[in-house]
Amino acid sequence: MSKFYEALRQAEQESAKSATTAPAPAADVAVPAADAAGLTPPASPQTVFDGPHAPVYSRGEALAAAVPLVPRTAAETIPAETTPATPIPAEPIPAEPIPAEPVAAVPVAAEPIAAVPVAPPPIDAPLDLANIPQIAWVPSLHQLPALERRGAAVEQFRSLRSRMQEFRDLNTLKSIMVSSGVPQEGKSFIAANLAISFARHKAARVLLIDGDMRRSSLHKLLGAPQGPGLTEYLAGRASITEIMQRAKPDEQGRPLSHGLASLIFIPGGHAGDKAADLSGNRRFDRLIAEAAPHFDWIVVDSSPVNLVSDGVNLARSCDGVLMVARGGTTKYEVAQRALAELKASKVLGYVLNAVQNPPVAGGYYGYDGYDRIEE
Repeated sequence: MSKFYEALRQAEQESAKSATTAPAPAADVAVPAADAAGLTPPASPQTVFDGPHAPVYSRGEALAAAVPLVPRTAAETIPAETTPATPIPAEPIPAEPIPAEPVAAVPVAAEPIAAVPVAPPPIDAPLDLANIPQIAWVPSLHQLPALERRGAAVEQFRSLRSRMQEFRDLNTLKSIMVSSGVPQEGKSFIAANLAISFARHKAARVLLIDGDMRRSSLHKLLGAPQGPGLTEYLAGRASITEIMQRAKPDEQGRPLSHGLASLIFIPGGHAGDKAADLSGNRRFDRLIAEAAPHFDWIVVDSSPVNLVSDGVNLARSCDGVLMVARGGTTKYEVAQRALAELKASKVLGYVLNAVQNPPVAGGYYGYDGYDRIEE
């Protein structure tokens, strides 16, 4: 029995030596629950079983058998079944970085790129009145009283012509725009008859322009084609000679009326839906400047200034503006607003149209032939 105790003591001593020389356990090794809780484990039992089949425990083995082992945390312990037998080696890092996808380089010009030249506006050939085409006109005589030889209407337009000539003696006046505040006041009627009255006086050369591109009507009064006209010229699709026309003698060879022989006409043209943009470009200035040396008078009909801006734009290129009001119809506020719209232009005055009971020229001091004097 003493040999047994001596062998047991020797085993304890060897176990103590191995505990002092063994390295610290790894972090993933389970430790007793008492150690994890910071408690001192109970002393090992001093009594052992006797007999030939009695188990022999060292002090450490007895403690491990008495206290169940639990892991510190669930994350710190990996089950043996899921732990790989061999570690997976990390992928080797290449010595050089993997090049990115090739990007096409944009070449940079060494010299600055020259701007694309803009085509200049078409240059019209010098105006020659002999090249203006002659077209057969069918004038509406009941709407052109200025073509008559005598009458009250003829005298009224002669009086208006005299006022323009008086103003011309004191100021620069060759191009006159005829306009109104609202439609149906007779501006086209006044423009056409004033131009014919100018043409009848000493065979003056007169240019009549239909500037109402939205609702052109002068071609109906003269019985002339509607285009090509002012719309095509302002758009750059026709030259100044191509849009002009003059009356052609009839088939019987009879001479033209005294008011149509020296009258040149520019109709309004087609597709006037862009009239606001076309009236604001500089080609209308060029038209007036090029035509002025060839004519004694230039009369321009325009759209109502209270409704659209076309007439206001065209008025800047003319020497003066003649406004038209309808007797008994045009309101004072409408006339005042029209003057305000044309504040940047020179307004010559108002013409009162459709007056009731106009003066009769034949009864004036008994001169029946008075209206023949200025023929």
